[in-house]
Amino acid sequence: MFDMGFTEMMLIGIVALVVIGPERLPGAARTAGKYFGKLKRFVSNVRHDVEAELRADELREIVAQQQQQLDSLKQAVSDVGKDVNESVSDWDEVVKDINENGGAMHKQAHNEILNEMNVKEDQSSSNDEPAPADNTDSESSKAKADTGS
Repeated sequence: MFDMGFTEMMLIGIVALVVIGPERLPGAARTAGKYFGKLKRFVSNVRHDVEAELRADELREIVAQQQQQLDSLKQAVSDVGKDVNESVSDWDEVVKDINENGGAMHKQAHNEILNEMNVKEDQSSSNDEPAPADNTDSESSKAKADTGS
């Protein structure tokens, strides 16, 4: 602790023997040893307290970093949730639009088909020939292509 060698300790012992005297030296040595032990325990306790406080500070920093990471993850999850909710509402609007406009488009297409059928019926009635079915036209054109006519 104080980095004292044998010669320094012998010098202190000789000075103590001369100053204190041989009768009181054993009592003074015990008292000095007792105080030296108390000082050593006090320094050891202070060192342990400082180390514990440093470890506690490091742990607080680690917890703070992890809390920041957790907050950023929570924010990311929240953003993704909002995006999902927005896309679901967008899809709901698309489905609603299809249901509203799709029915009208279906009716329009149905009316166009009916109009085409009426036009064909009018043309066929003006020619006084029955309108051939679509399948027969394609079969007869295939037969003509096969025979080369």
